[in-house]
Amino acid sequence: MANSFLGTGWSFPPTFYTTSDTVEMTSDELDIQISLEILLATRKGERVMLPDYGCNLDEMLFEPMTTTFKTYIREMIKTAILFYEARINLNSVTIDDSREVEGVIAISLDYTVRTTNSRFNFVYPYYKIEGTELHQS
Repeated sequence: MANSFLGTGWSFPPTFYTTSDTVEMTSDELDIQISLEILLATRKGERVMLPDYGCNLDEMLFEPMTTTFKTYIREMIKTAILFYEARINLNSVTIDDSREVEGVIAISLDYTVRTTNSRFNFVYPYYKIEGTELHQS
C-alpha cells in the first residue's frame, strides 16, 4: 500500500469474514470513491453523531429537471464534499439528464486527490424511478 496515507476504511456494504474474524477493507483512491458514494446516498440526519452528513438527494425525486433544480443539486453536492471529504478538491459537478425519461440522471464528479494531485472522475447514477416501478420489456 504505497498511498495508504489516503485512508483505509470498511468496504461498502460491509463484508465480514467469519473464518478470519475480519472485515473487508478498502484503501487509497477506492476508499475515496466509496466515501463519495456513501456521502451522496446518505440522508441528513441518518448518522447520529454527524446529523448534517449527507446530501438528501432522495428529496429531489419528483422535482422537474430545470436549470434551477440542477444548480441546487450541484451546490448541495459541493457543500457536502467541502465539509465531509477533505481528501479531494472538487473540480466540477456535471449533471447528465439525457436518460431522464428512463428515470436515470448521471451525476459526474471530477476531482483531484489533494495529496497525490491525481485527477479522477466519479459517476453517481441517481434513479428518479423506484425499483418497484420498473417495467419489464
